[in-house]
Amino acid sequence: MSEQIFKTYLQAIGKGHRSGRTLTQEEAFDAMSLLLAGKVTPEQRGAFLMLLRVREETSEEIAGFLQATRAYNNPKLKQLKIDLDMPCYAGKRRHLPWLILAMLCIVQMGKKVLIHGTDEPDTKRLYVSDALTQLGYNIANSIPEIERTLELRGFAYSDLSFINSQLDDLIKLRAQFGLRSCANTLSRMLNPADAHTSLQGVYHRGLDSKHAKVARLLNERTTAFRGDAGELEVNPERACELLMTQNQETKILTIPAVNENWSIKPRKLDVQLLREVWSGEVVDKYGIGATLSTLSAMLIAMDNSLSFETAANEALELWKHRNLNLLKL
Repeated sequence: MSEQIFKTYLQAIGKGHRSGRTLTQEEAFDAMSLLLAGKVTPEQRGAFLMLLRVREETSEEIAGFLQATRAYNNPKLKQLKIDLDMPCYAGKRRHLPWLILAMLCIVQMGKKVLIHGTDEPDTKRLYVSDALTQLGYNIANSIPEIERTLELRGFAYSDLSFINSQLDDLIKLRAQFGLRSCANTLSRMLNPADAHTSLQGVYHRGLDSKHAKVARLLNERTTAFRGDAGELEVNPERACELLMTQNQETKILTIPAVNENWSIKPRKLDVQLLREVWSGEVVDKYGIGATLSTLSAMLIAMDNSLSFETAANEALELWKHRNLNLLKL
């Protein structure tokens, strides 16, 4: 019976421009609920995800999918008191994940941060989880471990496979499809611990606006922006618009470029450089610019009343007073 119901959703999105249509938020919720519950055939699942990939999902569809997907979050995560939700799913290609240094400054303010992500197959990117592991930080994949880690260092990284295994399975389908699906978008919007603020990085033009509309539909507090490589990191060489949504209203604030000249892409992404820049042993213009701009974005996301100038000054003070020995071996 469920397979027959799901077939009507496939027909709706697959018939083409003239006779096809988008799903309502309620239909999208039902369709994703059936898919995640395993009540559709593998062929139906693949067809559904790839048809949406070609046509692109509407904000209403994403909102419905997200509501269905959150039902599979580990429910105990909501017991955590998290200030900032950091979904890190894109990975980095050209530059190191300087967002880690910005996050460490936020933690030194006394804020609690939950980072979550996964490693996609066949991407050849440096993921935040890999960088954190190389810096000596463990991955926390149980509630007691997350709680201990938060108490010890103020932030925890947890794999999507622990947070929402059904969604992680959908992302891993890229190995078969050779393409991403809406699962990648949903992972960024998940906010599994119901944090006070969710920071969401996207890559493609217009996706930040779609994220903001979903937040309005679900009456959530988020800040979305086009980050470097689609990650939660402001590129200091170009202006960046923050789309801040709260109480079903979206405001836009621009973080200006702080580096006048473009930097040369490093030959390899060596995580050791993060350690050296944090300790003050090395001055890297791009890295420090990315760290301070990203830190400013985080501060603004947590307090939408801040101007860029105020946030930038606060970011600089946090950077100046960081614990230089934090990342030393």
